[in-house]
Amino acid sequence: MPLALLALAIGAFGIGTTEFVIMGLLPEVASDFGVSVPTAGYLVTGYALGVVAGAPLMTVLGTRISRKNMLMLLMGLFVIGNVVSALAPVFGVMLVGRIVASLAHGAFFGIGSVVAAEVVAPEKKAGAIAMMFTGLTVANVVGVPLGTFVGQSAGWRVTFFIVAGLGVLGLLGIAKLVPDMPRPEGVHLRHELGAFRNVQVLLAMAMTVLGFGGVFAAITYIAPMMTDVTGFADSSVTWLLVLFGLGMVVGNLTGGKFADRALMPMLYTALGSLAVVLALFTLTAHNKALAAVTIFLIGALGFATVPPLQKRVLDQAAGAPTLASAVNIGAFNLGNALSAWLGGIVIARGLGYTAPNWVGAALAAAALLLAVVSSALERGAGHRARSDTDTGPAPAEAEHVPAVHR
Repeated sequence: MPLALLALAIGAFGIGTTEFVIMGLLPEVASDFGVSVPTAGYLVTGYALGVVAGAPLMTVLGTRISRKNMLMLLMGLFVIGNVVSALAPVFGVMLVGRIVASLAHGAFFGIGSVVAAEVVAPEKKAGAIAMMFTGLTVANVVGVPLGTFVGQSAGWRVTFFIVAGLGVLGLLGIAKLVPDMPRPEGVHLRHELGAFRNVQVLLAMAMTVLGFGGVFAAITYIAPMMTDVTGFADSSVTWLLVLFGLGMVVGNLTGGKFADRALMPMLYTALGSLAVVLALFTLTAHNKALAAVTIFLIGALGFATVPPLQKRVLDQAAGAPTLASAVNIGAFNLGNALSAWLGGIVIARGLGYTAPNWVGAALAAAALLLAVVSSALERGAGHRARSDTDTGPAPAEAEHVPAVHR
């Protein structure tokens, strides 16, 4: 794999760390600013909404410069946002810093996916995308626990300075290792927007929202589920999330490997298995050992869908994939927000902390259904194209022999 993928993975590691580490530092941040923990939770919500809005916005703004330069600008924005957060004198300024950092998230992964796919052979594209996303998954295993520990020991501001340093390292790596790849000639914003007229692109994005939404329906409420239902101590939640992160790493690499061989079958397997495992989680959540295994499997199966879905968007938006790729990253966060909201509704209605697992299973099953529909439409289009070719007269006979339809 080219060293360019290492630079992209470092940037992804920093982004993944800053996205999730705040969840473990909310009490410290809330205490420091004199706000409630629910109010401090706006730092999570604001970041997620910033990703959804920033993915298309920053990609559109970057249509006139090379992808390498845009990646460097995005990492610079990420660094600024985290420095602002670290130095924030009041809560509102920190919220602004979080939003600034989030604006780089979607466009970085969207443009980075395009670059990763272009620096390798065509048959290795999904694997290259997975290598970049490895930085994000490893962040959940290493960066987030360490960042939480540092924040609780030395202060949360130190954590955000360290994350900013990771952003600087990623920027330097991109400047040194990513080749200068100018945008294709003749590709303009209208071509990028034209990708959204392709129903297959829209279906892939809907699969992203529903499939990964299924994961976060369960994981968002993992702490109360594990402590109140399973019987784990509060201190055990950290290592359970590390276990979830390890599953993400395994699933990401596996999904990238097999998506290069058989993309749609890989999606069928991952989404179908995810729906089953999420449904079973309502039962396994009552046993510590089975709950731990299930959490690992949810991480693995959930992230096994990421490389194939991202490659699916790139393939279907071929020629002008950058904006579609970035918007698909926003779709992951949209799915996170949607599923967390739905999970909260079923809990509020008194159905218990395991009820979000059924929500997640339904979302994953819906994504599987869309995958089947997408594949059927693709086969139908291919069949019609072959029929049109088969039924036309041979060129030499076109003037004399009427077409014979089979």
